[in-house]
Amino acid sequence: MSLKERLSEDMKNAMRERESGKLRLSVIRMVRAAVKNAEIEVRRELGEEEILSVLAKEIKMRRDSFVEFTKGNRPDLAQQAQQEIDILLAYMPKQLTGDEVRSLVAQALQETGAASLKDLGKVMSFLTPRIKGRADGKQVSDLVKETLVGKGLDR
Repeated sequence: MSLKERLSEDMKNAMRERESGKLRLSVIRMVRAAVKNAEIEVRRELGEEEILSVLAKEIKMRRDSFVEFTKGNRPDLAQQAQQEIDILLAYMPKQLTGDEVRSLVAQALQETGAASLKDLGKVMSFLTPRIKGRADGKQVSDLVKETLVGKGLDR
C-alpha cells in the first residue's frame, strides 16, 4: 500500500471514529492538502520520496511551533503540536537512533576527509541522502558541526 493510499485509508478510519479521531483526522487532512498542493505545483503526481519530503516539512513546522509554544508558556498548544508530530511520525520510515546517526556522521567524515567547518557542505551532501526522512537534518548538521569543531562524538 502506497503512502498516499495509507493516508486515505487512515482518514476514512478517523472519520469513523468521530470524537476520538478528530485530531488525527485534521492532521491527515492537512497533510493530504499539502501533498495535493505540491502536486499542483509540480503538475504531476508525487512519488513516495516526494511525499515523505512533504511529511518531513510538516513535521518540521510542527516542531518549530512546539518550541515557540513552549517558549511562550502555552502548554496546551505545545501539547497539541506534539500530538500532531506523533501522528505524522507514524507515516515516516523508522527513525535513526542517536548511535546510528553518530555512526553515519563518523563514516561521512572519514569518507569525505572533512577536517574543518569549511567541509560542512561536503559532509552534509554525503549524509543527506542517507538520512532523508529518518533523522532531523538540523540535528545532524549540529552534530557534524560539533564534531568538526573538535567536541567529538561522545556526548
